[in-house]
Amino acid sequence: MVPFGTDETISRVVEAYSPMLLRLAAARLQSAADAEDAVQEAFLRLLTAAPVFRDAEHEKAWLIRTTLHRASDLRRQAERRNVPLEDVSESAGEETADRGRAVREAVQALPEKYASVIHLYYYEGYSMKEIARLLGLPAPTVGTRLARGRERLRQMLKEECL
Repeated sequence: MVPFGTDETISRVVEAYSPMLLRLAAARLQSAADAEDAVQEAFLRLLTAAPVFRDAEHEKAWLIRTTLHRASDLRRQAERRNVPLEDVSESAGEETADRGRAVREAVQALPEKYASVIHLYYYEGYSMKEIARLLGLPAPTVGTRLARGRERLRQMLKEECL
């Protein structure tokens, strides 16, 4: 691989991973600006740390983990300050949009270990084996987290409907 720091490499990495990392950060944070900050800081850490990757998959996994960690840090900082996070407003006219928003909010409310695997599985389309590789977890752990996360979501959404 080309060493980090060249314009060509930086452009390639940002172009290849930005959309996916933004969706991932936005799933954990309710503010689009915070999601953008998390992704920018992940790229900044990539440039400053200049890690050596085995292959493109290792590079991608590193960026995903770094983005998830930074999103969690930003979320904790906001909760400590007791500052309400910005609401992501959507047109509230449609029932389906309301249900979709309720599911996204429920996923955001899950503990990080469940929310990240649910997001990668359902929103990014990764398989359990791919998620295991990306997050550095055993595949059975990913399956367990998916099952437990789905059950928590089911309970949260059931309580919301009552």
